Amino acid sequence: MSESKLAGQFFDAAIGLLGRVRDEESLNIAAAGSLIADTVEAGGRLFAFGAGHSSLAAQDVVYRAGGFALMNLLAVPGVVGVDVMPATLGSALERVDGLAGAVLDSSPAKPGDVLVIISLSGRNALPVEMAMNARALGLKVVGVTSLAYAEGTRSRHVSGTFLRDHCDIVLDSKIAVGDAELTHEGIEAPFAPASTVVTSALMQATMAAAVEALVARGIEPPLLRSGNVDGGHEWNGRVMSEYGDRIFFRHG
Repeated sequence: MSESKLAGQFFDAAIGLLGRVRDEESLNIAAAGSLIADTVEAGGRLFAFGAGHSSLAAQDVVYRAGGFALMNLLAVPGVVGVDVMPATLGSALERVDGLAGAVLDSSPAKPGDVLVIISLSGRNALPVEMAMNARALGLKVVGVTSLAYAEGTRSRHVSGTFLRDHCDIVLDSKIAVGDAELTHEGIEAPFAPASTVVTSALMQATMAAAVEALVARGIEPPLLRSGNVDGGHEWNGRVMSEYGDRIFFRHG
């Protein structure tokens, strides 16, 4: 069996985007890592939010081996998209005015906490209002988005603004409008999206920068270990106990 040319082209495209993000967003990644470290040191809490497939990158830094125990998912029912029927309901909910405010008002987020908002386009009402409301409540906001959408599309929020306009720090994923890296003769629609790969890398790089900043200050990062290695459960039990008042993805 011969190799797939299109599969190789996708890897090349993803690697190219990762290289751009590494080189062009390095200062912003370091700044976001320092902000997270500041919040951990000050006793604050960390939250991540994403709608649709952007939720995958938010979930990727919550309750996982090698991740921060303090990173909590700010959940909005239905907006993951593929967990509701019809799946299009998730996309529709992203355009509902007022939903973000209701979620934040009922969340444990407080002034001084950090909220990372992930939205590829940054144009829908939900991420824009989430950022606006979070900052009004005194949270620091890190936006992970593609600035190409702010240049090439129109906002769907009544203000005409994008997520990027309401953030303390913006991380640009460099994803082109449409989120599809490949085309092929005889196929009308472009395909092979890379936003999940790149956005998840941005999130993990930011958390790595936060680890580096904490260590430089002599602070042990509140990291979780795999439960599949010896001593992992005991380690995690200690971390969960020590930081229990800042962890919201568990009972008790």
